[in-house]
Amino acid sequence: MEEQDLSPAAVKALIDSGAVVLVDVREPAEFAAEHIEGAVLRPLSSFDPAALPQGRLVFQCGIGKRSLSAIQRCTAAGVAHGQHMAGGLAAWKQAGLPTRRG
Repeated sequence: MEEQDLSPAAVKALIDSGAVVLVDVREPAEFAAEHIEGAVLRPLSSFDPAALPQGRLVFQCGIGKRSLSAIQRCTAAGVAHGQHMAGGLAAWKQAGLPTRRG
């Protein structure tokens, strides 16, 4: 599956409608410090495409680089998940969207 960049606003709308599961591929300490409410943590360092939640997924990281790596790993494993949030958490915050700290 070819990757598809989604804007933070589009991801927020999908989350609010219950249409996607947001998968944060940052490391546990990064997630613990700040994350998007409802995101599930699947760190890239131990990423296993076979262990992902069911349903439509959107990957997210800090700036968009690791989420693209997650898509590439899924593609290599034959798992069809190709959407990520362009710009990651930085773009989410720049858009004025809420995060959860701690």
